[in-house]
Amino acid sequence: MMLQNLLERAIAAWGQGFSLTKRFIQSGWQYADSALPQSHNHRKWVIVGFFSFPVLGAVVAIAGSVQNSPVDSALGNPDVVVEAVELNLADQGVYTFDPLVAEERIRRGDTLVGLLERMGVNTAGLATFLGQDKTARNLVNLRAGRVLTVQQTADGDLQWLRYKSGIDEDSQESILIQKRNGQFVAKLESVNFEKQIVFRSGRIESSLFAAADKAGMPDSVAIQLTEIFGSDIDFHRELQKGDEFKVVYEDLTLEGRSARSGRVLAVEFVNNNKPYKAYWFAPSGNRNAGYYNEEGRSLKKSFLRSPLAFSRISSGFTPRRFHPIQQRWKAHNGVDYAAPTGTPIMATASGTVKFSGWQNGYGNFVEIQHHSGYSTAYAHLSRFGKGVKVDQKVEQGDVIGYVGATGWATGPHLHYEFRVNRVPKNPLSITVAQAEPLDRNAFSEFKRVQLALDRRMELATAQRLARAQ
Repeated sequence: MMLQNLLERAIAAWGQGFSLTKRFIQSGWQYADSALPQSHNHRKWVIVGFFSFPVLGAVVAIAGSVQNSPVDSALGNPDVVVEAVELNLADQGVYTFDPLVAEERIRRGDTLVGLLERMGVNTAGLATFLGQDKTARNLVNLRAGRVLTVQQTADGDLQWLRYKSGIDEDSQESILIQKRNGQFVAKLESVNFEKQIVFRSGRIESSLFAAADKAGMPDSVAIQLTEIFGSDIDFHRELQKGDEFKVVYEDLTLEGRSARSGRVLAVEFVNNNKPYKAYWFAPSGNRNAGYYNEEGRSLKKSFLRSPLAFSRISSGFTPRRFHPIQQRWKAHNGVDYAAPTGTPIMATASGTVKFSGWQNGYGNFVEIQHHSGYSTAYAHLSRFGKGVKVDQKVEQGDVIGYVGATGWATGPHLHYEFRVNRVPKNPLSITVAQAEPLDRNAFSEFKRVQLALDRRMELATAQRLARAQ
C-alpha cells in the first residue's frame, strides 16, 4: 500500500511538471514572437529555453527524490522486507496516564465526600461504606488543618486515600482506604515519623509568639519555652523588647515534610540582659528526665510562677482594694489573671485536692494542699478538670480547671491564691526553692550532653551569621 502511494505521487508530479513546462513554453514563445522580428527565430528559442529551464529542473529533482527514496532502495535490496504497519498509539502507552496523586488541606466544616468531590474524585458508594465500616467511620469527622492524600485514575476513580490522623497527636496512625476489585477496604497504618534537629533564633519585638512566627518556629515550641522557664521568668510581666532566644528542637517529618514539632533539646533565653539556659537530659535508666541548667540543677521547681500559660494580670495582691461587686474596700488576697473563658488552668505544684466544688463568691473553686504547709487556690472556674475531686493526687502542670466567670466576677478571669499555713502570701514575690543537683555520675553524663548541644548551637549560630553577611 505504501509503495503504491509513492508511485502514484511520482507519476502525478511528472504530469504536473510537464503540464507546467508546456504552459511556460507557450508563454515564452508568445512573448518572444511579439518582441522580435520574424527572422529572429533562433533568438526566440533562446528566450523559451530561459523560461522553461527552472521548471524542468524542478521536475528532474522530484523524479530523483522518488527514485532515491528509502522504499526504492529497499525494493532493490532482497534482504529487506517492506510491510505497511498501522500504529495504535494508545496500545503503545503514548496517550495513557499514570494514576494521579494529590493532597488537599482540610477546611473547617469539610466532609470526606464533599472534599473528594471538590478534588474531582468519583465518590460513588463511598458514603455507604463510611457508615458500615468501623475503621472508615473515623473519617466522618475530619479535623481542619490536616492533610488528605488521594490517588485517582485519569477518569477520576478513587484508588486509595490516606488520612494522617497522627500528625498532631501522639497516636502515630493513619487511616487508609483502598478500592480493590470494585470494593472499598479500610485499615489502620502506622505512621513512621523521622526526626531532624532544627535551630531557630529570634528577638522579642512585641510578643513571644510574634517573634516565634518571624523566626519560623512553631507555636508549640514557644509554649515549651514558657513551660521550661516558667519558674524563672514571668512571661506575663517580665518579657521585654530586645529579649532574645536560641532554640534547638526536634522536628518530626513524614514523607520528607515537617509533620509536627518535637521536644526542645536546648534553649538559651536572654531576659532583661540575664541569660537562662536549659538542656533536656535523661540520666541512664531514664531517671529524673527533664530540663537542667548549666550547673546540672533541675529546672522543675516546687511551684510554677503562674497557673496560666498566657494571660495578663488584671488585679494584684494588695491589702486594700475596692471590690467592684461588693462596692467596699477590702483586702485582695490573690492575683487575678484575665484570660478568655475556657483557658486551661494548671496546678502550680504537685499535691492533693482538698476542695473541689462551689464556694460562695469564689464560684467553682479548687484548693490543693502541697508539702510543708503550702496550699494554692483557684477560683471562678467555668468547669473543673477531668477527675479533679477531693483527695485526688495531681502533678505539677496538670489541668485542674478552665477559666470562667462564676461567683462574684465581672468577667472571665482566674483568681489565684498562694497560702503558707493558711496565711495568704503574694504568689508573685514568693521565693521558690531550688531543686537538688545531679549526683557525680549523672553530672558527668549531663556535661557530655550539654557540650554536644552547645556545640550544635554555636555552629548553627555561626552559619546563620555567615548567611546574613
